Amino acid sequence: MTEVQPFRIEDLLPASLLHEIHERAAGVDRENVFPDEDLRALKNTGYLRMLVPTELGGGGATLLQAAQAQMKLAKASPSTALAINMHLITTGIARNFYQRGDHSLDWLLRDAAAGEVFGLAISEPGNDAVTFDSTVTAAAQPDGGYCFTGTKIFTSLAPVWTRLWVFGRDDQHDDPRVVHAVLRREDGGTRSHDDWDTLGMRGTQSHTTSLEGAYAAPERVVGYAPAGPNVSPIVFGIFANFLPLIGACYVGMGDRAVELAAEAAHRRHSRVNDAPYADDPGIRELIAQMGTRQLSARLQVESVCRSVDEQEDLGAEWFPRLTLAKYVGTRAARETATDALEVVGGSAYRSGHEMGRLYRDITAGIFQPSQDRGVRAGIANWILDAAAERLTVEDSDSQGGAAQA
Repeated sequence: MTEVQPFRIEDLLPASLLHEIHERAAGVDRENVFPDEDLRALKNTGYLRMLVPTELGGGGATLLQAAQAQMKLAKASPSTALAINMHLITTGIARNFYQRGDHSLDWLLRDAAAGEVFGLAISEPGNDAVTFDSTVTAAAQPDGGYCFTGTKIFTSLAPVWTRLWVFGRDDQHDDPRVVHAVLRREDGGTRSHDDWDTLGMRGTQSHTTSLEGAYAAPERVVGYAPAGPNVSPIVFGIFANFLPLIGACYVGMGDRAVELAAEAAHRRHSRVNDAPYADDPGIRELIAQMGTRQLSARLQVESVCRSVDEQEDLGAEWFPRLTLAKYVGTRAARETATDALEVVGGSAYRSGHEMGRLYRDITAGIFQPSQDRGVRAGIANWILDAAAERLTVEDSDSQGGAAQA
């Protein structure tokens, strides 16, 4: 019997590969193309199989390990990491099912182990309900499959996905439901628009995707969730992988901004003080703030990943924790990048400077769900609902006491 080797990030992301990916990142951004060489190299190391259980031909990584790997990859190339994230999220959802003894998505994990590349089509124009509803139509077919018609935006991995996780609304029942399924590219019915000309994250090539009656066979229907807010296993699985892995990518980007600022502080010399910027108290304060912010964000993302891996019972606290993983990762990166610009100086304002590119890439976090205002609203609801429940119980107890008196 072959002994299963423990998972090691270094085996999938050797320093030499990270260096190569980093060297290619500027050209990918400048030419507005997909990083095909990065994808080939990562497939060769088994990076795309990391979240597939070893029993099904994968690396057997935990969500925490995947997040830590994504932090490293994002430091080298933000857009490569964010694009690969969609594949890891999809395999992570199937892994969650597998861990809980539900083998209905084992076929997805086997596809990933065989080399299929999974995209994840979540965003839709004008749909702020995100996964809780859909503007895409899911039409049930006589054989039990579904045809999907509508538009998805920000479809990362658009040029290279071979499998695409989609969802759409099925109104053919008394209670509307959201149907999740996986499309195969070779089955047709999808059209990718070459419209990704953006401020940053240009390498993700997140084209708009038209679903034109795209057919998913019955065996590729993942499952259903009620339309509207819910805690179905599918919705939880998406939240539990999408949010911490997105947060992890931005933690990595923020960490790279700290590195660039620290290097600049040693290289730059003050004529006024006749000393390196690294000796300037104001610069040191800025860098300390950046480091504190980044470390706090990393610890929070890692804590959430660990809770998912250990299948903790957090009840109503799950969604605040998950959304905050994305919130703190993206927000910390934005604030850190702004501080880093001040330390690096005017050279960072030139289009070819890595710090300028990093700053542009980091702005993408503003647009990805869950957005900041939604996170804050959810946390307010969680706190206020709990307070209302306590007050109701206290009022009931006090009224009961008064009646007895």
